[in-house]
Amino acid sequence: MTVAVVLLTTALVLVAALLAAAGAGKLARLDGATYPAALTRAATAFAAVVTLAAAVSGSLAALLT
Repeated sequence: MTVAVVLLTTALVLVAALLAAAGAGKLARLDGATYPAALTRAATAFAAVVTLAAAVSGSLAALLT
């Protein structure tokens, strides 16, 4: 049961990170950024979401143990 919850949560975080990255890239392109600049902004958004999820899960793990 625990493994299933971890896998589901990981998949949900990755989907949220991909959606945030796609949104950031699209908004960058609409703002007139070049493709490399839009890709950089998308990668930054993806990394930020994954980092935020890791920080939240780390702090929750510290509280629960």
